[in-house]
Amino acid sequence: MAEFLKGSDHREPQALVSSVTAYSLAACAAQLFLGYALARRLGGGCSGPDRLVLVWLFYDAVVHFTLEGPFVYLSLAGTVATSDSVLSLLWKEYGKADTRWLHADPTVVSIEILTVVLDGLLALVLVYAIIKDKYYRHFIQITLCVCELYGGWMTFCPDWLIGSPNLNTSNWLYLWVYLVFFNGIWVIVPGMLLWQSWVGLKTMHCGKRGQAKKLR
Repeated sequence: MAEFLKGSDHREPQALVSSVTAYSLAACAAQLFLGYALARRLGGGCSGPDRLVLVWLFYDAVVHFTLEGPFVYLSLAGTVATSDSVLSLLWKEYGKADTRWLHADPTVVSIEILTVVLDGLLALVLVYAIIKDKYYRHFIQITLCVCELYGGWMTFCPDWLIGSPNLNTSNWLYLWVYLVFFNGIWVIVPGMLLWQSWVGLKTMHCGKRGQAKKLR
């Protein structure tokens, strides 16, 4: 994994963990807690597995709107690197692992615009579909998951193809926490939800076939 992501490991040494690091990780934890609180509040009538899905979806929407949304704004108005906004501090921290986020890389900004607008709205529509048990639940779930996976692929593949010059994998924090963990969960969870939709659609299809046979 380290070799695959390997980028600029020759950078000048700097303090690995700072107060900004702690605040940034705490903000991410707060977003997850908010997602949990919203799922518990609004998903009381759902099954256990669906409540877990709601936790993810609320967290997903919160991240898209409150974290990636400001990134898009900062990148369209200037760059994260030149911004003095408090909102830029977290992205400056993440930019230590991937410098493209500091300098409004066109590919990254394009993907993030789509992510904030489309994925954020799809997450909210899927929340509604699950809570209200709507027939289109799995269609929206599959669409959202494919969008999330596509966004992750297009975020990293262009940089991998040119040797990952923008990725800093020189220490465990940047490699395993910032790059692998915080991007990997948007691969693992959508993959699991795709499997859930596959099983759900298969169960519904088998149920309809069973009912049809009984009517013959």
